[in-house]
Amino acid sequence: MENSKRDELRLSLLPQNNVEKEQEVRETLGWRIWAESKKMWVVAGPAIFTRFSTFGVSVITQAFIGHVGSTELAAYALVFTVFVRFANGVLLGMASALETLCGQAYGAKQHHMLGIYLQRSWIVLFMCTILMVPLFIFTAPLLRFLGQDESIASTAGTIALWFIPINFSYMFSFTFQTYLQSQSKNLIITYLAALSLSLHVLFSWLSVVKFSMGVAGAMGSMILAMWIPIFGQFGFVLCGGCPETWKGFSWDAFRDLRLVIKLSLSSGAMICLELWYNTILVLLTGNMKNAEIAIDALSICLNISGWEMMVSVGFLAAAGVRVANELGAGSARNARFSIKVVVSTSLSIGVVLFTLFLWFRGSLAYIFTDSKAVADAVADLAFLLAFTILLNSVQPVLSGVAVGAGWQGLVAYVNLGCYYFVGIPTGIVLGYVIGYQVKGIWIGMIIGTVIQTILLVYITWKTDWDNQVALAQTRVKKWLLPPKESKHGQENL
Repeated sequence: MENSKRDELRLSLLPQNNVEKEQEVRETLGWRIWAESKKMWVVAGPAIFTRFSTFGVSVITQAFIGHVGSTELAAYALVFTVFVRFANGVLLGMASALETLCGQAYGAKQHHMLGIYLQRSWIVLFMCTILMVPLFIFTAPLLRFLGQDESIASTAGTIALWFIPINFSYMFSFTFQTYLQSQSKNLIITYLAALSLSLHVLFSWLSVVKFSMGVAGAMGSMILAMWIPIFGQFGFVLCGGCPETWKGFSWDAFRDLRLVIKLSLSSGAMICLELWYNTILVLLTGNMKNAEIAIDALSICLNISGWEMMVSVGFLAAAGVRVANELGAGSARNARFSIKVVVSTSLSIGVVLFTLFLWFRGSLAYIFTDSKAVADAVADLAFLLAFTILLNSVQPVLSGVAVGAGWQGLVAYVNLGCYYFVGIPTGIVLGYVIGYQVKGIWIGMIIGTVIQTILLVYITWKTDWDNQVALAQTRVKKWLLPPKESKHGQENL
């Protein structure tokens, strides 16, 4: 104890630069990794579990619908992979702007701004959700126009209508998650997600198996599962769960919306171009021979990949929060180190999952289907799926770094070039011209993702993080409303 006090006294008498150097010497690599890992897992752990639960709701729905019939399964796969993924990409992408703003403001200790940013994001995302409603109303004719089978398109049109209230739930789900993650208060989301997942299994079994309600029963249960957590999150925030960052509804939410929309659009472009990549894969598959089996097999592969992706998306959230917090706090050194820790951790888990999938690949498909033909098609795609799983353990995390630093516009151009000018054309040539069918299309898509990952690694490695600190602090000051000007309590709605 006396030695510790003497060390503290000696450090206090040293010049500031010498203090920082001595502290760096005292911080061993192992100690820094442990400290950063604890901060990372505070965000990543609940984020992974929450995304597992949320994604599990859609997968459980697909599993129950798959046992209703193969046409219903293909229709659900098309709606979810094409239209819901499109809408999900728009809303998730635009909500990622909130992650940049909240993370950097919280790191800069401008806590009162987080509630205002949250309300601004609600306004922007609500407008976007309204604009996307016709997409679900006219799903059937759109699928017919794209050349899909008539029976699948007709069933998909009915299923799409059930997704309208689910789509409105995303605008609250994504923003609440981002808002709470930025302040490391996302355990409440985890508890609510676990509750909704448990109830969804029960309600789906009752409605589909016990009472034979078919697609209507499965989709009705899904709507309840998506909205139950949102009511719980509203209750948590409004009843004092975030006293530093939530001061009530404010008219300030309507200020600077133009700037919010601009950042949200660049964020949306980045995420959408990434998520729509798989959508195009499914659409191209729909025009091949034995389209129903091909779509079923591919949707199962994408769902298995999606489960692993939830781990990486959890680390994406952790990377975004940690990088944004450290940049907002003015520490380029800690921001760089947090990137190394989160990428290494995610890659290690990806290697383990890659190995486990190759071991169990022959039996996983039967979770989703009773068809041997579909299961055999899934096994045929096993190696490509395993490689995708490994790749997914790195690429999304680097996207999280981009979100934390506010590079959404730059990464949108990278995604556009790699995915749409390289990946898709290569896939079309391999799949249709050379005749590799689904495998060829998927190989092309993987090539695009590999190039994108390499470019993101290069951009991250060559970035001047001291300059990023300056840019983050400029952004915080530009958007800042001092507490006395924000007028919470005086201008509350």
